Amino acid sequence: MEFRYQDPYPIQKDDTVYKKLTSDYVKVEKLGDREILAVDPKGLELLAEEAMADVSFMLRSSHLESLRRIIDDPEATDNDRFVAYNLLQNAAVAVEGALPSCQDTGTAIVMGKKGENVYTGVDDGEYLSKGIYNTYQKRNLRYSQVVPLTMFDEKNSGSNLPAQIDIYAKKGDYYEFLFLTKGGGSANKTFLYQKTKSLLNEKSLEAFVKERISDLGTAACPPYHLALVIGGTSAEANLAAVKKASAKYYDNLPTEGNEAGQAFRDLEWEAKVQKICQESEIGAQFGGKYLTHDVRVIRLPRHAASCPVGMGVSCSADRNIKGKITKEGIFLEQLEQDPKRFLPDTPPHLEEAIEVNLNKPMPEILAELSKYPIKTRLKLNGTLIVARDIAHAKIKEIIDSGKPMPEYFKNHPIYYAGPAKTPEGMASGSFGPTTAGRMDVYVDEFQSHGGSMIMLAKGNRSKDVTDACGKYGGFYLGSIGGPAAILAKDNILSVEVVDFPELGMEAVRKIEVKDFPAFIISDDKGNDFFAALAH
Repeated sequence: MEFRYQDPYPIQKDDTVYKKLTSDYVKVEKLGDREILAVDPKGLELLAEEAMADVSFMLRSSHLESLRRIIDDPEATDNDRFVAYNLLQNAAVAVEGALPSCQDTGTAIVMGKKGENVYTGVDDGEYLSKGIYNTYQKRNLRYSQVVPLTMFDEKNSGSNLPAQIDIYAKKGDYYEFLFLTKGGGSANKTFLYQKTKSLLNEKSLEAFVKERISDLGTAACPPYHLALVIGGTSAEANLAAVKKASAKYYDNLPTEGNEAGQAFRDLEWEAKVQKICQESEIGAQFGGKYLTHDVRVIRLPRHAASCPVGMGVSCSADRNIKGKITKEGIFLEQLEQDPKRFLPDTPPHLEEAIEVNLNKPMPEILAELSKYPIKTRLKLNGTLIVARDIAHAKIKEIIDSGKPMPEYFKNHPIYYAGPAKTPEGMASGSFGPTTAGRMDVYVDEFQSHGGSMIMLAKGNRSKDVTDACGKYGGFYLGSIGGPAAILAKDNILSVEVVDFPELGMEAVRKIEVKDFPAFIISDDKGNDFFAALAH
C-alpha cells in the first residue's frame, strides 16, 4: 500500500461566529520567501483573559435554545421544565457579569493549534496563564485548584493556577484555540472503559450504553451534552476526543470513515444513544426525559488488541469558547448576550412547594420532613451549615481524636457547597451545590454521632447513604445543580465563616436562606428517589 497521510480529525468547516477583540498585537513580517505572523505575547494574555471572563458569565445561544426546547416539549416532565426554567433564569442573572453561572468556576483548560508561520518568541503557556490569572484575580470567580506540598499535604493555590495548556503544531499562519473551564462535577463524570472487538456489534454496543448511562447519574448537573468516543490510538487520545466532542469542537467532522482512518461522527448511533438516555427516565436531575440535550458519537481507529471507549459530558454550565489569532487581529467566539429572550412569558406550572423552617430544633425538622414522600418539592428557610470535602475530613479527624463533633454539625442541615467570591454590595457569591457522592463515606459515622442528619447537595448517592438515613432517621435533600447565580441573588441572605477559615472556599460557613429550592431524595424510611427510578 502506498503512503497516505490522513489528518486524524478533519474538521471540514468552522461556522463559529466570532467577535473581534483588537487589531493590535499582530503584524506580518517577511522572512525570506515566507510571511510570518508575529504575535506580541500580550495578545495571548488578552485573549485568555477575555475568554475566561466571557465563558464564566455567558453561554452559547445554541445551549440556551436547547433549554427552551425542554420547556416547550409536551413530553417533558414538570421536573424537566422546572430545571430548564431555573437554568435559563440563572443565565439571565450571570450575564450581568457579577455572579458567574456556576460557583465551581473550574479548572482553566486551553487547547491551541499554532500554525508553523506564527511566531511569538516566548513560552506561550506563560502568557496564556497570565491572562487566566488576571481574570480570576479581577472577577468574582472561585479558586478551586489545590496544589500538593507532600503526598498528603495540600493547599489552595490562591490563583486558580495551574491551568492545563496543550499546544499543537499545524500548518498555516494562524493560531486557533478552544478554551474551557471544567468544574469538578462534570470532570468526574469522564469514564474510560477498556473493551475489545467483542463490543463492536449492534447488540453488544446497545447493551453497553444502556448499562453505562447509569454511571453518569445526575451529579454533574444535567441536562448534558454527552460525548461517546469508540476507539483511539491510545487511551489518552480517546479521552482527549471525549472532552473536545462534548464541547462541540468536533461537530463538523465527516459522517463516515475511510481506509486511512479518519475520525467521524456516527449520526445513527447519536440518535440511538439519545433515545436510550431519554428512556432511562433519569431526566434533568429529578426524573423525566432530558438527561441529555444531545449526544455526539465519534468513531476512531484502534489497535487490533484494544478498543478504548470513553464517555464524558459538558454540563449545564456549558463553558466552552473558541478563539483565534490571524493577520486581521484577535478574535473570540460570540456568546449569547441576551439570555432573557429564551425565557417563556410565564413560568412552567408546578405544584406548590412545602415550606420548611430550618430554625426549629433538629428533631422537629426531622419530624416535619418525615410527613412527606420522596420527590416532594420543598422551600427551605433558615440556617444551613456549609461544609464540603476538606471540612468533612477535618471533622472526622476531630472524632477520631476522641473529641466531640462540633455542635453546628448536629444542630443544622449540612449544605455541600463552596462559594465563588462575593461581589461588592451582595450577600453572597455564586453558591450552588457540589456533588453529594464525594461525602458518602462520612455519612454513617457522622449520623451515628448525631450529625449530618439532613444533607443538601446535588446528584445521586450510594446505598450506604440510604441505609444510614433509614437507620438513624436522616434525610438527603437534592438541590438543583447549575443555577448558582440565581441562588446567590434570590435565596441566600447572609454568609458567615464559622470554622477552618484557612481553608478558603472549603471553610465551614453558616448561611441564612429564604425559599431555597430542594427535593426529598432519601428519607428516614430507607427510600431513595434514584433507586426507585432504576426499578
